[in-house]
Amino acid sequence: MKKAFVTGGSGFIGAPLIRRLVAQGVTVVALARSEAAAAAVGRAGAVVCRGDLLDAGAITEGMRGCDTVFHVAGYLGDWGPYAVFYDTNVVGTRTMLAAAQAVGAATFVAVGAAGVVMGRPMPMKNISEDLPLQAPSWAPYIATKAEAERLVRQANTATLRTIVIRPPMIWGEGMPTLREMVAAAGNRYFALPDGGRQIISTCHTDNVVECLLLAAEKGRGGEAYHVTDGEEATLKTVLNGLLGTRGVPPIERSAPFGVVWRMAAVMEVAWRLFRLRAKPPLTRQTLRMIGQDFALDISRARRDLGYVPIIDRATGIARMRDSHGEG
Repeated sequence: MKKAFVTGGSGFIGAPLIRRLVAQGVTVVALARSEAAAAAVGRAGAVVCRGDLLDAGAITEGMRGCDTVFHVAGYLGDWGPYAVFYDTNVVGTRTMLAAAQAVGAATFVAVGAAGVVMGRPMPMKNISEDLPLQAPSWAPYIATKAEAERLVRQANTATLRTIVIRPPMIWGEGMPTLREMVAAAGNRYFALPDGGRQIISTCHTDNVVECLLLAAEKGRGGEAYHVTDGEEATLKTVLNGLLGTRGVPPIERSAPFGVVWRMAAVMEVAWRLFRLRAKPPLTRQTLRMIGQDFALDISRARRDLGYVPIIDRATGIARMRDSHGEG
């Protein structure tokens, strides 16, 4: 790898990815749709390519000469118009693939989502990458990320090697969803589904970046790879650990999953019926992603990529607590 093109370079995964690439002597060009994003990727050491994921001309020009593409950007949310998810996650991915093919890039690595195998609620453990992709009507993020993954894997050819990395819940310093989690925990009605006893996989941002780099070097074309911290924990342990870095007391309140699921469905209907602007306090998509056992098998990444987690939960939590104290 000599020159790489990165999307989402100002974000939670993209920024540390750029820094790792630059440290390895790789020239990086990063897509930036705003002045703030351009400044952020510039500070990380990348050459700025102004445009967004639907700007095929700007992307193709910026990508010229790049041998490797890291498609990190995407729209993550638990509520909103399906078209917003589709344009960013599906059309944006299609635009990126077309540009990579046009400029003759050799490798295309996309950040997918472990949740693409989630359909109706049920416990899922030791999950391999071979389960069928899902497209639940009530989960626009899951549905559009599944379609984006299908596009990437189908684009694999003799001249363009395409790989998808599937992380579960991503966490670490600068975690963009932590502020919302802290606010939710402060609500006296907030409770953990089934007491947070479910087992879940997580992945620290440093481990995601490590796997992305290994995938670019060693990944098999057309494959998807799960990546995790290599250690599972209960939802209660994970959430209370993250909230504890901000001084929030442990959450002990519990609510039956079935009851909360039905409440979320009713809220979604009401919000659509009355066209309310704010998102519902609870959605089925969020509940599906955290409310049942969801543990990934990473043996394929270990075997094919030589992946080994480079940071564990205890170290990551300590770093989050320290960085917050310094802030």
